[in-house]
Amino acid sequence: MDRTTTEWNISLNMRAALVALVLLVVGLGLWEGLNQVPTAGNTAEMTEYEKLMGGVEDTARVPPPSDVIERAWEELSNPFYDAGPNDKGIGIQLGYSLYRVLAGYLLAAAVAIPVGFLIGMSPLMYRALNPFIQVLKPISPLAWMPLALFIIRDSEASAIFVIFICSIWPMLINTAFGVAGVREDWVNVARTHELSPLKTAFQVILPAAAPTILTGMRISIGIAWLVIVAAEMLVGGTGIGYYVWNEWNNLDLTSVIFSILMIGVVGMLLDMCLASVSRLVTYEE
Repeated sequence: MDRTTTEWNISLNMRAALVALVLLVVGLGLWEGLNQVPTAGNTAEMTEYEKLMGGVEDTARVPPPSDVIERAWEELSNPFYDAGPNDKGIGIQLGYSLYRVLAGYLLAAAVAIPVGFLIGMSPLMYRALNPFIQVLKPISPLAWMPLALFIIRDSEASAIFVIFICSIWPMLINTAFGVAGVREDWVNVARTHELSPLKTAFQVILPAAAPTILTGMRISIGIAWLVIVAAEMLVGGTGIGYYVWNEWNNLDLTSVIFSILMIGVVGMLLDMCLASVSRLVTYEE
């Protein structure tokens, strides 16, 4: 990459950042201006419903960004407090959710990648397992929750199982696709050198298929983070999904919006971590 191309990329990134900043400021300004709480015509204290609706008007309003920023400062100043079962800091709630996501995700990877290798390397196994994959893949992960609760009889393990189910298919399919797409010449060279099937898989096929496998892993972590929020709303107890639902029951829309933003930030960080690994693997190749 020459100097001109590098300077152009830097200039493009700066302009993109400037446009994003302008859009953010305009969006926040409109949000703030359109959602100011109206002043009541009398001094009577508003009911909880009126507070939720943004005042005494019939028009529903959401909290302005100034209230959300204030709430974010309060929550992030002490994110790990624990004042009881229904009053835990945002850091603790996110920790529970991340634990469930990573547990189910890693279990799915431990199953999906080896099975994907098997399917990709064996046309027989592909034809044998493909009908099962095509039937099970479209099923919504949350549809498994009642059955998981009945069989496992534990909400924590059931949530992890749901994450396992939703994470396994992108990794399995991408692994099989990446393995099957490895150039036949490379496999023939491995046979010429009399490499065992295991060595061929690790030394030839895995490095060639790694970018495709990592793409499946990125898709899976995104889906898992989406599903855990809904799963925790169903099972309750702890987690960011439960936090959102609990704050809604408390008629606290400011905390609901704050938690939605935190879900987006954590999901972005998870994707960035896997994207960095993917770029590193591609660069080394």
